[in-house]
Amino acid sequence: VWGGHDVTTGFDCSGLVSHVYQQAAGIQIQGSAAAMSKAARAIATADVQPGDLLFFNTLGKPASHVGIYVGDNKFIHATNPRTGVRVDRLDSKYYAERFEGGKTVLG
Repeated sequence: VWGGHDVTTGFDCSGLVSHVYQQAAGIQIQGSAAAMSKAARAIATADVQPGDLLFFNTLGKPASHVGIYVGDNKFIHATNPRTGVRVDRLDSKYYAERFEGGKTVLG
C-alpha cells in the first residue's frame, strides 16, 4: 500500500523496512526509499549480508524501491497491493536490470 507503514493497513517498501528493523533489531529507520539510501552506508555488492538494504530504480528515479537482503541471492520487499510482501531473487531479470546497489545501517 503506497505510504503504508503499519502491519494492519499494509506496507509500502520503505514502511516494511522500517517495521522489520524496529521489530527485529530495535533500530529506527524512517523515510522513503530515497531517504533510506542517503542515510545508509554503501557497500560492495559482493559484501552484502542478510539484513542489508538493496536499492532499485523502479520508477525512473534513483532509490525508488528498497528491500532487505535475506541471503542466497534473495530479498524481501513490499511490491504492490496485488502481490504484497514477497521474496524475490536479486538475479531475476526485472530486479537485476533495476538494481542500484546494497547499503547497510548495521555497524
